[in-house]
Amino acid sequence: MTGNDEATNGEGATPIPTVDSLPPRLRSRVIWLASDAMSRVPAVHLPPALRTSANFAPAKRTKLVGTRIASALDRDDEFREHVAAQVRASTPAVVLELESGTPSVDDETQAVAAAVAFIVRTDGWGDVVAGAVRAEQGRREAPGGDLAAMIEKLLADLAASRAEVRSVRDKLRSQLDEVKGDNTTLRRTLGQTRQQLKQAQQTVAGLDDAVEGARRAATAATRVAEAEVRRLRARVDQLESQSASTRRAVREDREAETMRQRLLLDTIMDSAAGLRRELALPLSDLLPADTVRAIEPDAGGGLAGVGRSLQSDDPVLLRRLIELPRAHLIVDGYNVSKSAWPTAPLEEQRNRLASRVAALVAGRGIETTIVFDGADLLHPPTVASPRVLRVLFSPPGVIADDTIRHLVSAEPVGRPLVVVSTDREVAESVSKMGARSVTSQALIAVLGL
Repeated sequence: MTGNDEATNGEGATPIPTVDSLPPRLRSRVIWLASDAMSRVPAVHLPPALRTSANFAPAKRTKLVGTRIASALDRDDEFREHVAAQVRASTPAVVLELESGTPSVDDETQAVAAAVAFIVRTDGWGDVVAGAVRAEQGRREAPGGDLAAMIEKLLADLAASRAEVRSVRDKLRSQLDEVKGDNTTLRRTLGQTRQQLKQAQQTVAGLDDAVEGARRAATAATRVAEAEVRRLRARVDQLESQSASTRRAVREDREAETMRQRLLLDTIMDSAAGLRRELALPLSDLLPADTVRAIEPDAGGGLAGVGRSLQSDDPVLLRRLIELPRAHLIVDGYNVSKSAWPTAPLEEQRNRLASRVAALVAGRGIETTIVFDGADLLHPPTVASPRVLRVLFSPPGVIADDTIRHLVSAEPVGRPLVVVSTDREVAESVSKMGARSVTSQALIAVLGL
């Protein structure tokens, strides 16, 4: 970008004129040509000051930013070259005349050729512009030159305007007649449409009432259906919960029964193995019936080989019972401890009994459970119980006797169960359930107290 104030044309003798230095008529044509060409120049090639007007119409652009266009043509050679390319493409005949050196000499065409030459800068353009400037100045200096030309132009414009006004008036009258006819038709159609609209509104009102009734009925039916669905869902949830509880109970019962059966089978197998080791019977062809003649009365009148039964308070009975395979020893805690240490505090009784019973069953594989009465307790006390035995407190509101019965009922039928308690009701009830009852005195004697 270079300023043109110091530049020269051709041989360097004549300074290059600026747009502002041109006569008004020539200046306006240069700006108009540039404004029209800018519509075809990409926005990236426009100066920043002119990019906002890139989408304007040429007349609007000439009116609003004509001064900026003139300044850009004088100061920005790159912008002028882009504009010149578009002007060359839009006025090829004028450019051809300029390049051939035979430009028109008519006043109107001379001004156009000078404006094109100013922008395109063909060879000898300075002379063309200078000739147009001189012609413009001569026309102004001629007597009445400007006024006569202006009057002629105004008269021609007036005649053209009157002809255009007559044409427009005739056209408008024709359109007015058509509009009146259309208006009559529209009024007739409007009346029919209003009647149809009234009927349609009445129909719509009836349909609205029907729809409202249907909506209320549907709402009521929906509420009933939703209530029924909620009831059925609650019932399904209840049945699923019951089914899950039933399956869980059946599974627990099956697992408990399986555990009892396996424990009983292990007990029977261990008993049989122990009995086989204990008897160590040799092979013999003798049958039980062959020994009947060998039984003879003893000196006291009884049968030889028949032993006496052991009493429930006999410590020998307790020792034999707990030596059975997989025996379960259940001890009525306070029933034993209060008989052994009647004056000692309850806590000391519990700890003593637990430690003595643990020493008795340690290393012998005897399952042992000591039950203390906790019916009146909210929180059971702590007992330092060894790992070889189990210490239980009956739940709140449940006496220790009932907990002992629950322990016996939980075992499989056939397992050796030994219940130590002096309570006659406990002894009778557990005996009916398949357990063997011994008194507290038998355990006290075994413990050596």
